[in-house]
Amino acid sequence: MLVHLLLMQPKPDVPAAARRALLDAYRAAVEQIPSIRRARVGRRARLGYGYEQGQPDYQYGLLLEFDDREGLAAYLAHPAHADLAARFYEVTGNALILDLELSEGADSALLADLA
Repeated sequence: MLVHLLLMQPKPDVPAAARRALLDAYRAAVEQIPSIRRARVGRRARLGYGYEQGQPDYQYGLLLEFDDREGLAAYLAHPAHADLAARFYEVTGNALILDLELSEGADSALLADLA
């Protein structure tokens, strides 16, 4: 599985209409792009643990799951993504975007890379 992870902090002065347009573009992308297997969005939860100290302050996170690299590539090439990306950069002041290859369980073959 491939995960497209976006962490973001909106610009403080973005009008509500621009934020709504971003949400509408997100909904359209999720509905129109068939290679998206699962989409989740959330707000940062601060729980008071030490690892939270010194971390960049990304207020929101978006996680999109794809079967493989081809699925992510299809998403990135889709016109609905182009609209979403344009609105994302209009609203976002600070962002981090990562693509992660994930596998299940404690015996994941990916863990061998750490050894």
